[in-house]
Amino acid sequence: MKGQRLGLRKQIGLKLFNSLYDTAVERHTLRTLFWECTLRCNLKCRHCGSDCRTDVTERDMPLADFLRVLDEEVTPNIDPSQLLIIFSGGEVLVRSDIEEAGREVTRRGYMWGMVTNGMALSRERLRSLVAAGLRSISVSFDGFEPIHNHIRGNAHSFERARAAISYIREIEGLTYDVITCVTPALVERLEEWKEYLISEGITRWRIFSIFPAGRARHDDTLHLNAEQFRHLMEFIRHTRTEGRIDLNYACEGFLGGYEGEVRDHFYMCNAGVSVASIRVNGDISGCTSVRANYTQGNIYRDSFWQVWQDRFEVFRNRRWAHKGECAECRVWEFCRGGGMHLRDDDGELMYCHYKMLK
Repeated sequence: MKGQRLGLRKQIGLKLFNSLYDTAVERHTLRTLFWECTLRCNLKCRHCGSDCRTDVTERDMPLADFLRVLDEEVTPNIDPSQLLIIFSGGEVLVRSDIEEAGREVTRRGYMWGMVTNGMALSRERLRSLVAAGLRSISVSFDGFEPIHNHIRGNAHSFERARAAISYIREIEGLTYDVITCVTPALVERLEEWKEYLISEGITRWRIFSIFPAGRARHDDTLHLNAEQFRHLMEFIRHTRTEGRIDLNYACEGFLGGYEGEVRDHFYMCNAGVSVASIRVNGDISGCTSVRANYTQGNIYRDSFWQVWQDRFEVFRNRRWAHKGECAECRVWEFCRGGGMHLRDDDGELMYCHYKMLK
């Protein structure tokens, strides 16, 4: 298929990008830090990869503990203006002290953003977050009302997300995007959904497809088959050519001939290379989607900065993943075994985007 072939020019581009990838790994400059500030959530989504629940026993991380890491470990070693901190969950807005956290992070010279399902984002709450320094925000919006509400498990979720996006668009200078997890129910209606988003004034759109982890692991109704996935890639490529809405496929995996055509950059897993996370229990990892088996340390017993500098070998040297189906793959040098979040507890690949496109 045309979208799957790697032409000579694309191969040359990928090889050049590989050298940049190697340099990024060697330098491992921290650019994004996720703070998983809570596992509590006001929804119970069918596709949640972390299986967040409203009755979790893990308590929220105290803000003082996170700030201690910034003050003692991060700020002495980097320029705060060069690091983006992203508050994540769970659902961030179930915490009442997010504005305080934002003010403290901003006071230290950091930019910060957040990811939300929109359920608790009123116009007033948004303005208080912006006053506390909020610079970027992402909202989940997964299709037309019946599709979105079915995935999110709440009859009010679509309207709350739609309203949240409208409030965000009122704030001049606030960077945002809308995130859609594409399921089989939405595939055939992607053109309609695109037109709806454009009619709502949305200018930045990011698409994910769901991989078999968390609650989605045994729910086949959420997973695209190969034909649907190819359709999605063609849709994204065409939409980007149109130029009516800024659309990117997420950093999910290597996409063969679609590389450079469905997102603004070639594929690279930045987890542990330029992206780190501090989980709600203090664990240090590459990003919040990566499984606990790949935890590299804990802020309550380790130096965060020492962990960032001296560990993360499993993230930065991916030769260990050159096994099984990956061992014979002709695009290994470009893919390097896929995203770390796609590896199960035993290191086996759960989902291969490139294989879906064959």
